[in-house]
Amino acid sequence: MTRTVPTQAGPDQKNTASARKVAVASLIGTAIEWYDFYIYGIAAALVLGPQFFPSFSSVGGTLAAFATFAVGFVARPVGGMIAGHLGDKVGRKSMLVATLLAMGAATFCIGLLPTYDTIGVWAPILLVTLRFVQGIAAGGEWGGAALMAVEFAPAGKRGFYGSFPAMGVPAGLVLSNGVFLLLNAFTTEKEFAAWGWRIAFLSSIVLVVVGLFIRLAIGESPEFVKAKQENDQSKFPLGEVVRRSPKQVLLACGAHIGINAMGYLFLVYALSYMTKVVGFTRQQVLIALVCSSLVWLAALAPAGKWSDRVGRRKVFLVGTGAMALWSIAFFPLMDTKSMPLALVALGGMALTLGISYGPQAALFSEMFNTRVRYSGASLGYQLGATFGGGIAPFIATALYSATGGSASVAAYMVVVSLISVVSVAAIAETYRRDLGDVTKG
Repeated sequence: MTRTVPTQAGPDQKNTASARKVAVASLIGTAIEWYDFYIYGIAAALVLGPQFFPSFSSVGGTLAAFATFAVGFVARPVGGMIAGHLGDKVGRKSMLVATLLAMGAATFCIGLLPTYDTIGVWAPILLVTLRFVQGIAAGGEWGGAALMAVEFAPAGKRGFYGSFPAMGVPAGLVLSNGVFLLLNAFTTEKEFAAWGWRIAFLSSIVLVVVGLFIRLAIGESPEFVKAKQENDQSKFPLGEVVRRSPKQVLLACGAHIGINAMGYLFLVYALSYMTKVVGFTRQQVLIALVCSSLVWLAALAPAGKWSDRVGRRKVFLVGTGAMALWSIAFFPLMDTKSMPLALVALGGMALTLGISYGPQAALFSEMFNTRVRYSGASLGYQLGATFGGGIAPFIATALYSATGGSASVAAYMVVVSLISVVSVAAIAETYRRDLGDVTKG
């Protein structure tokens, strides 16, 4: 029996060619932004502690570096609110350009920062400040990229096209790990600590120029243009979404908490755990993370397409439910000290992330009206990132240090995954909605 794909009406301006162009541009631009954001996390796990917090112990320095990593997540809701508000009033495209410029400037400046030995306490202060700017840029970027892809998407394909900006996340991870792999291969331990790590930050300026060229070449979202032509814009979109749709914002936040926590435990804490606790070399772990990130990347488009057929909630629940179950096996597989089994642990987690993350852009976009869509989707997503990924590496490191084992970290992973399961279960199905006629609830 052939399943009928539900009709999703869209504005007349939509066509497959422009949708593909925007989807690819969203993927490339998002990959560049997340490369910038992720290299900080990798550097925090590998080198920033001794460089900027030398007076701490080994564990203390790692915790301090992860704490500065978390600062970026504290800033993300701020960026989401600013870019969301302006994106609903001025346009999606302008915010994508602004966030890319801010991210690129902050990342490049981190590569130039003197260390604690050179300027003392100003080194960590400046590092935290630049990380905060990175967080603001990242907070504003996701909503714009996701909305552009979804609002340009042809009828019945919002999940599939919405998965393209999601692909930018693991693609950025592959890029960042790839750069550190090259640096690790061509520098000694001493050279890497002295100057090698800076190359990853400084080289981002080339990627930013490429990203700007791509983003400036695409048009404005047809849904936004339609709302502007019909004079259907909110005077204060952030206030309107908080006042009229607080439930949707909180549910989106809860849905994203588990995914984001797993993502950063996967990419940041696992790097620290596998090198410092299990005993793998940095090169081995970086290669393993690249391989598993490719699994994450490959799962996104099929998951988004699947959600166009059966609904966003069903796919999301499969992914987050599997994530909770896989958390139980994650560390026991790592602790075998077998690289093949560690790859199974990382690959399995990457697969659950791909299934969960694939339909998310479409789901969050369909939860809010065009008047406040950027504000609502960004605020929910970035609050989830703050309470999920921002504190996850810090909590995991502290739990392991306090208990001396990984069971407590696994329990934490199960809890945050279940928060997403419960939140998604409470969201009404959205895949049949017309984006131009989404109302509260």
